[in-house]
Amino acid sequence: MIEFQTEKHEDREIFAELNALLSAWFKWKFEKFSEPQKYAILNIHRHENTLVSAPTGSGKTLSAFAGILSELLNLDEAGQLEEKVYCIYVSPLKALNNDIEKNLREPLNDLEKAAKKLNKKIGIRVAVRTGDTTASEKQSMLRKPPHILITTPESLAIVLNAPKFREKLREIQFVIVDEIHSLASNKRGTHLSLTLERLERLSPGFTRIGLSATVSPLEEVAKYLAGLNGKDFRNCKIVDVSALKSLDLQVISPINNFINTTSKEIFSSMYAKLHELIQKHTTTLIFTNTRSATERVVHNLKDIYPKFYGANIGAHHSSLSKEHRLNIENRLKEGELKVVVSSTSLELGIDIGFIDLVVLLSSPKGVARALQRVGRSGHKLHDIVKGRLVVIDRDDLIECSVLLKDAIEKKIDKLQIPENALDVLAQHIYGAAIAEVIHIDELWKMIRNSYCYRNLERIDFNEVISYLAGEFYELENRHVYAKIWLDEETGNIGKKGKLARVIYMNNIGTIPEESMIKVKIQDQVIGVIDEMFAEYLKKGDVFVLGGNTYEFKHSRGMTIQVNAAYQRPPTVPSWFSQMLPLSFDLAIEIGKFRELMEEKFNLNKSKKEIAEFIHAYLYVDKNAANAIYEYFKEQYLYSVIPHNRKIVVETYRERDTVNHIFHSLYGRRVNDALSRAFGFVLGKIIHKDIEIVLNDNGFILKSSERLPIERAAKAINSRDLKYILERAIDDSEILKRRFRHCASRALMILRSYKGRTKTVGKQQMSARLLLSAVRRISENFPILKETKREILEDVMDIQNTEEIIKLIEKGKIQLIEINVNSPSPFAFNLFLQGYADILKVEERIEFIKRMHEKVMQKIEGKKFEEKPLLEEVLKF
Repeated sequence: MIEFQTEKHEDREIFAELNALLSAWFKWKFEKFSEPQKYAILNIHRHENTLVSAPTGSGKTLSAFAGILSELLNLDEAGQLEEKVYCIYVSPLKALNNDIEKNLREPLNDLEKAAKKLNKKIGIRVAVRTGDTTASEKQSMLRKPPHILITTPESLAIVLNAPKFREKLREIQFVIVDEIHSLASNKRGTHLSLTLERLERLSPGFTRIGLSATVSPLEEVAKYLAGLNGKDFRNCKIVDVSALKSLDLQVISPINNFINTTSKEIFSSMYAKLHELIQKHTTTLIFTNTRSATERVVHNLKDIYPKFYGANIGAHHSSLSKEHRLNIENRLKEGELKVVVSSTSLELGIDIGFIDLVVLLSSPKGVARALQRVGRSGHKLHDIVKGRLVVIDRDDLIECSVLLKDAIEKKIDKLQIPENALDVLAQHIYGAAIAEVIHIDELWKMIRNSYCYRNLERIDFNEVISYLAGEFYELENRHVYAKIWLDEETGNIGKKGKLARVIYMNNIGTIPEESMIKVKIQDQVIGVIDEMFAEYLKKGDVFVLGGNTYEFKHSRGMTIQVNAAYQRPPTVPSWFSQMLPLSFDLAIEIGKFRELMEEKFNLNKSKKEIAEFIHAYLYVDKNAANAIYEYFKEQYLYSVIPHNRKIVVETYRERDTVNHIFHSLYGRRVNDALSRAFGFVLGKIIHKDIEIVLNDNGFILKSSERLPIERAAKAINSRDLKYILERAIDDSEILKRRFRHCASRALMILRSYKGRTKTVGKQQMSARLLLSAVRRISENFPILKETKREILEDVMDIQNTEEIIKLIEKGKIQLIEINVNSPSPFAFNLFLQGYADILKVEERIEFIKRMHEKVMQKIEGKKFEEKPLLEEVLKF
């Protein structure tokens, strides 16, 4: 049973149950227990599965370890502490593992000193095992296994298949999964869920402990942690003290007018505001949404304020070396840095010492992410969490204001946990067969105990077994051989080949290798692009490289062929692949606010009344409330206010291009699916390719003629949506590259074999040939099926897209088409996106000004000259 922990234990009760030496240390070090500790310690001490959701610095990690240390101390004092692993601590980050080791060594060192005074000796060992652990350190762990093993999901899967070390795991008592929210939402978490079930088979009944920052829904995360025991979920108690700290959050705009301003004013105002905030605080952490923005902010602060920023500022993101990141983390802990700018790499709970302010530059795209980021401030138990969201355009102002409201009201966006990933399943079936001969039905039951595979169909399981057993003989021509044997009479499976364990150990994991891709016009190399960016390219897409525009034709391996595309705006901006997608739940909340605003205007409420409503509803100041009012008034008077029950399609002709602008504020993942579905169906109707531009707020379909939108809408129904999208991605770049990722996870493509490493380019070539081979076998071949599932469910959001389509079918969402002389205010940023890479900052601002002028002239009934917007701006 999954239940919330309501009983809070008294300090004296906890002290009485814990080991006396540990209790004395706690009293000396902290005097009393923190809130998560009062709820969780005795649960864990009594071997009850527990999920703890609490802010950074609240003592949740020690709430997990206290009961475990108490039990180990009791065993040690009784002379019963054996040479085996009692507790496994799993975290997504190697840096976090090193922090935990240091933080555990402190109490153990203190306890050893105290024990020494009592003529006692403590022999509790702690060790870290990751990909960086040396061979000699691994041998040392075999001779003297750590009682507490600190590791990552990938390394845990490896030790589970290491014959000698596996024996040290046979009587595991506890497994702690830290930062569980960051694992559960992706395939690393799917992989871990199967590892836990395989560990359960080896060591039944161990206690599962999950540690999480703010996350929702907690019940689903608890189910993910606990897994099933047959038909029912294992028991798990949820400790929710996520609202423990006070929040001091504000939305700040460094400029008063978002339209009538220059790029110089925006630039100087933003950096002046950042400088002011930094100087008012001891240590500031700034989050951007891209790695390039992180580097830009550091450079500009140094450049504008050279007397203030030099050695005391640093950048931290995933593209920087491990040594650089570690140096920044250590200098932060030591208080040597005034400000650090990061993309996403400091969101998780790495110990970076005292931060008294977190600044979010632009929207973090989700409430949970915002709270995780600002939660890095106020590291001590009773500190206030202080965050400032800095916005520089009207869409960002609305998004951040609604996000702030939801954060204050604890409306957290829901986590989506991937299900039935067949590539990860193949990897673990192979691992299980290597570890032991196992009956296929036992394997099936074990896999179905994982939350991520509780709904797995037996037919899909059998297909993966068939692939691994080499029943698809056509694959041998592509050097994909049987990895397991299956005895049809006994139902047993086992490993095949002497190198099985070596292959498995060198190729497991879920994080795909990425590389740069060459861009060519025939044989001439133009430059390189990021592989993640290449995923989004479709035939006919235009992008910018080296200041010129190119049209994507096709790809082969790690090379793409293009044509020069003169005077054509890009359809995919260069930064698109780095951008975080807006969460669906936050998008819906913004849509609700839009609908409320439409009601106010329909009722002819005065400006004063509407501004007061905005101020009260969104907790924003009067200046922000006024900016929001003016934005909505312009949209209302010029076009239609789109919202959750109204998708507005604006048709705007510019020269030879007809733009169909869909105002569908559902987040980029839903808009990716919606735009591809409409683009595919309309392409079939008019027998031409449709260009697509999209962002979180909507998408644009571009064509040389007016498109039959209503006809396409009738053809796209919820029943056929999956089929339409599968057809739409059938020959796409994303399918080719994601197939490589899935084939690599399923060990169809080996990254490392007999000491040789296969480059990403060779892997991609192998994937292209394999894709053709599996298509000849069946479109339902498990790894191809998984590739499509990953794209539709994990990259896109087909589940919520289906719900949108169902509401359109039922008439609960209207699809309204209108003609406009210029994109409406709500479409400015979306329309500008098509030109973002070919315009300078000044030209982008002028572009928005010109669109705004046309809107205001129309509202005021004035005539204006019909000129293409781009021509006007480039003349400027």
